Amino acid sequence: MDTPNNPAPPVFETAPATDVGSQLAGLLALVANGDQQAFADFYRLTSRRVYGMAKRVLIDPDLSEDATQEVFMQVWQGAAKFDSSAGSPMAWLMTIAHRRAIDRVRAVQAASDREARYGAASQDPDHDVVAEEVGTNLEAEAVSRCLGTLTETQQESVRLAYYGGLTYREVAEKLGAAVPTIKSRIRDGLLRLKTCLGVG
Repeated sequence: MDTPNNPAPPVFETAPATDVGSQLAGLLALVANGDQQAFADFYRLTSRRVYGMAKRVLIDPDLSEDATQEVFMQVWQGAAKFDSSAGSPMAWLMTIAHRRAIDRVRAVQAASDREARYGAASQDPDHDVVAEEVGTNLEAEAVSRCLGTLTETQQESVRLAYYGGLTYREVAEKLGAAVPTIKSRIRDGLLRLKTCLGVG
């Protein structure tokens, strides 16, 4: 499933809001059955609103674009969870968008805090770049599924570093391995995760 690279401004129909809501609900039902054209139409009609919500929270255009893509990935994967009795399709979508943007803010803050704590212990810039993409761009279940594709040693090293919050040195001490070996395992493991998850 492909999503557009950038949240292009949608062409809104001049139909009443109730008609748009019905149209979006119908598209979501089709998306739930894997209809890619319906997903493209849903994206076209709603991406500007989602991007606007993300940008109000995140300010940064690049982060806002990333968050927008995450929202629509969640729509693609979870359209069947939409419940029309709980609210309109747009309200459902905006709730997802707001949560994603807030999660992004928290992830960026957590990354900043982690960098401040462990910056002196690790001089490897690849560590933070790849970890942030894996840690913030993807659904937890997808990450869990893809972790299963790693070797046992890679899984153990990645889990200790990113779920246990340990530095390279601490992971090395815990596993009785050299720091360069641990760095290599984690880097290779994260690259495999990126491939599995389809991250850039």
